[in-house]
Amino acid sequence: MTYTDDVDLSSKLEAWENFYNYDRPHMSHQGKTPYEVMRSLLK
Repeated sequence: MTYTDDVDLSSKLEAWENFYNYDRPHMSHQGKTPYEVMRSLLK
């Protein structure tokens, strides 16, 4: 990952974290995202 300054780095890390937690399926969660697992546990 390349970045130009601290603000750019922060923005890119936030985007990656959102992708990782809300969009990317995880094998350890049977193909669900961490967010989907959390929501199902809170019901």
